[in-house]
Amino acid sequence: MLTRIVSRLGAVRQTVIQQAQRNIGVTAAAAQKTDPIQQLFVDKVREYSQKSKSAGGKLVDATPKVELSLKEELEKIDRIFGATGKDMTQFPSFTFSDPDLGALGLGEVKEIQQAVKESAVAEAQEEDNTPYFDY
Repeated sequence: MLTRIVSRLGAVRQTVIQQAQRNIGVTAAAAQKTDPIQQLFVDKVREYSQKSKSAGGKLVDATPKVELSLKEELEKIDRIFGATGKDMTQFPSFTFSDPDLGALGLGEVKEIQQAVKESAVAEAQEEDNTPYFDY
């Protein structure tokens, strides 16, 4: 009986040690405020957003060469797609109309029936030409 109690205490001991190790791993990451790399990223994003607000909708930290290149590209797009004078920020509006469907005449119905018969005959001939394999 004493050996059974000792063996169960050993199993309990292992479980407690395992849970303690897991909890230490979780609490260590949670106790640290932020990762230094993450903090640098957050700082740069905040700095960029402040600069972009002060730039007034223009490129942030753009050199005259970059601004000239942007202007040339926009002019090229305007020439290619003819976007002058159009508001490209608005979603286009579509208008759909139903096509006029005329009544089928008696001759057209016969032509359709003949085409259906011909396709059925062609399918039957294809089935007849199917090679037979004896395994």
